[in-house]
Amino acid sequence: MTGFASAPGAVAAQATAPRTGRRGSSDPRPRARLRSSLWALLFVGPLLFGVLVFYIWPIFRNAYFSFTTWGAFGGATWTGLDNYETMLGDPDFWRAIVNTLIYVGILLLGIPVAVLFAALINRPGLRFAAVYRTAFFLPYVAMPAAVAMVWRIIFNGDFGILNYTLSLVGLTGPNWLSTEWFALLSVGLVGMWISLGFNLIVLSAGMRGIPPEMYEASTLDGASRARQFFSITVPLLSPSIFFVSVMTVITGFQVFDLLYALMGTQNPAINQTQSLVYLFFAHQQAGDNGYAAAVGVAILLLVGAFTMLQFRMQKRWVTYD
Repeated sequence: MTGFASAPGAVAAQATAPRTGRRGSSDPRPRARLRSSLWALLFVGPLLFGVLVFYIWPIFRNAYFSFTTWGAFGGATWTGLDNYETMLGDPDFWRAIVNTLIYVGILLLGIPVAVLFAALINRPGLRFAAVYRTAFFLPYVAMPAAVAMVWRIIFNGDFGILNYTLSLVGLTGPNWLSTEWFALLSVGLVGMWISLGFNLIVLSAGMRGIPPEMYEASTLDGASRARQFFSITVPLLSPSIFFVSVMTVITGFQVFDLLYALMGTQNPAINQTQSLVYLFFAHQQAGDNGYAAAVGVAILLLVGAFTMLQFRMQKRWVTYD
């Protein structure tokens, strides 16, 4: 009986003994967290290294060179704000800003067109919908040189398809790629045509996320297709439209390859239609690398300013419910 009587005390001692012994031992949880963090760093490290080396470092390096004058073989000399003063007083710089903004505006006008095409392609029961999406997406993944070659044939002032079509109805077409405003309009329309595929894919994915029950309920209430489109589709698609608009602005400010492939360097209208990136390219080719770096900083600031403006304005019209 004595052994049985002392059992509760022994059990209590055993229950408290390990607890006092663990105070001096290390907790395995921080070690597990450290191991997990090391594995995460192992996988994310190469990506972070690539971002730092190929994106972040060039931005700061370019910002430094914008305060210097240097040639193709190095030898940078600090000049302070001279490049920025020259840039702000250069009419070509302001013309390039206007041209770039016009090009961005034309691309933004293509977003409503993409919304309409996405609504048509996502109709229930439409046959060959995947084929249509692929056909619209092909220009986006095609090489700019190949796209430009096709459109140069279409826009040719002497034997182009567009002017030939206009002549059939008694109209005389202009030299689309050699006249200032027509050249800028032509490049913008081609850019809109190219971006239509990407916008269509994103907007189609957004439309497929809209619950079909909402359309069914509105149909029972007597809503027409047009009312459903403007009251259901567009509001619920606003996050996708916002994403597409941000990407369009960023892409529009970076236009160069399409302009270069369509216009070339000997085109008489190139000085009146050049974009900011083309201005950067022209000064870099001329060996004025400090000025080119200043233009690069201006592009970065403009893209950042317009993107921040879009994010501030999206609170007024984007619906996330």
